[in-house]
Amino acid sequence: MMDRKITVSGSPFPSDGPPARDASTGEDILQLNPTYDVDDERHSLSVSGTQVNSPVASIHDGKEGHDVEKVNIDFDGIDIYDPSRPKFNFSRRIKHFTWAWFTLSMSTGGLALLIYAQPHQFTGLRQIGFVVYIANIVIFAGIVTVMTLRFVLHRGTFMTSITHSREAFFVPTVFLAIATIITGTQRYAIAEESTSLVWFISVLFWGYVAGSLFVAIAQYSYVFKTHDLGLHTMMPTWILPIFPIMLSGTIASVIAETQPEMNAVPIIVVGLTCQGLGLSVAFMMYAHMVGRLMSRGMPNREHRAGLFMNVGPPAFTALAVIGMANGLPDNLDLNMGMVLDMTVIRPIAVVAAIFLWALSLWWFGIAVVSVILSPPQYFHLNWWAMAFPNTGFILATISIGNEIQHEGIRWLATGLSICLLLTYLVVLFNLVRAVIVQDIMYPGRDEDVLDGTDT
Repeated sequence: MMDRKITVSGSPFPSDGPPARDASTGEDILQLNPTYDVDDERHSLSVSGTQVNSPVASIHDGKEGHDVEKVNIDFDGIDIYDPSRPKFNFSRRIKHFTWAWFTLSMSTGGLALLIYAQPHQFTGLRQIGFVVYIANIVIFAGIVTVMTLRFVLHRGTFMTSITHSREAFFVPTVFLAIATIITGTQRYAIAEESTSLVWFISVLFWGYVAGSLFVAIAQYSYVFKTHDLGLHTMMPTWILPIFPIMLSGTIASVIAETQPEMNAVPIIVVGLTCQGLGLSVAFMMYAHMVGRLMSRGMPNREHRAGLFMNVGPPAFTALAVIGMANGLPDNLDLNMGMVLDMTVIRPIAVVAAIFLWALSLWWFGIAVVSVILSPPQYFHLNWWAMAFPNTGFILATISIGNEIQHEGIRWLATGLSICLLLTYLVVLFNLVRAVIVQDIMYPGRDEDVLDGTDT
């Protein structure tokens, strides 16, 4: 068994006042450069090498000092942020292949959906989208394979990962990736005349709803019971457990249009219910997020890309309400003598979508400004938050433009789509580079490190 020491360079909470005193003796209490012994085998290198990785770093030294907060780590005499640090083999690095890798799959699937929905198509664009859809399936299968290898080669990491105070919040990204595969399958692989495939996609929907509802209840229940997370450490990842159930409405809005009426109506009703649940919980999280930003300032620069997650809930809800309204039969009889008039329901859906789109726009602006003011220094998988949630924002823009038949909004969506494609390519390039130079999948550099909030 090997011990390593983490030494804090100076007190993270400096004070200009007199030193603290012991109430019983009256003697001064000296608090300088504390050193902690960490059992390496027990914690599996789960202690962050720098508080740049930690939400807790965001609360030190006022609203801006957290960007320069440092912690020195002695890992066999190696500085994990030294470019010339030793390289590890694959079997050792795979231990740090975290659930956050599924953000790559969900972002790729989102890109495929965005290509399909483009208001200005050209010959071959849908074929390109189909290739991206297939690539997403391959990426998803590859990530599942490597995650399985991690759990097999490093026993105990499965339970550690799903209960970890940081990595566990990325477990729901598996369902987000599955959601993009289901919707992508509907768009690219399901023909309306294929009755068996239409029924198959409805079965996938109901299975997804059950699984995502379980995750939303089980994960939050575990967090409430086990973790002690201060509101001053609030991060956008806290929204992730509710995200999958919310996307049930988005899936419903996509698949309902090809379902027979006996299937379409229950799917839309359940989709609307799930969408409402997800958005309601997201609003509660927004209250904490705004309070955290007001009292503590922006997150550490390494986490600011995660602010784009706040764009997703209202954007995907705007997309879903329009899609579900369009998926309802023209005259829906609720078996109670009341027939819903779609000429009323659909305009209301558009109005609600515009209302929610504005909230997404505000969060998008906040995230853009925060990242520009203090860009991240190192690559993290949370960079994919700049892709997937913004996909929902652009898709909602396209839907609104189509509903009100406004060509200017459609061209705006096309421009935003080009920006998102460039963002996707930049993040993908940095991901590949980070894997090659071992900036990620390296001890202390991934989401499996303790962030100091789990006490």
